[in-house]
Amino acid sequence: MNNIIILGDSYSTFKGYIPNGYATYYPSLDVHELKETWWKQVVDSSGGNLLLNNSWSGSTIGYTGYNNTDCSKSSAFIYRFRKLKEEGFFENNRVDTVFVFGGTNDTWSNAPLGEMQFSGWEEKDLYFVQPAICHLMSALKTELPKTDIYFIINTQIKPEIIDCIKEAGKYYNVETIELKDIEKESGHPNVAGMKSISEQVLARLSRK
Repeated sequence: MNNIIILGDSYSTFKGYIPNGYATYYPSLDVHELKETWWKQVVDSSGGNLLLNNSWSGSTIGYTGYNNTDCSKSSAFIYRFRKLKEEGFFENNRVDTVFVFGGTNDTWSNAPLGEMQFSGWEEKDLYFVQPAICHLMSALKTELPKTDIYFIINTQIKPEIIDCIKEAGKYYNVETIELKDIEKESGHPNVAGMKSISEQVLARLSRK
């Protein structure tokens, strides 16, 4: 069985299926049932087993959130990943596949981009989007060297962030899935958009 975890933002939330205390967005728009989410469709269609959906609505990869909020000890992708590691999640569970779906709120919050940085990070560097993306990919590959890691790239995000994810993916040997033509309402996928995301992810998985 393919054991899957998701590290995401609002696009991957659904009430009752993310950790307690994490902000959720779905159900919303016309997405009212679990089976309508992109990730549930991917898990079911691939015959996988979802170990954990660690998604937080409004979360950024790096430490800078909306209105320059410091997210270094709350919602940031990096912090949530570190917390899982510290709690022994990866020691106690075999993880075969990780889907990272972020970068949207780093765009919407207008978090500072910074410069590409592939090693030697200090905590202060992780308040910048590009060093944070590189750090997260490096940490994932270091902790989970035998795991298939996919970084899903949303549409309508800053081109600098798209380019950063692609470049970092090549550097760290992390697979990237760049989405195309996702139907959205209020910036979020509706049922049709969710289906399109799942189809594009599954298409990529089928090529592996």
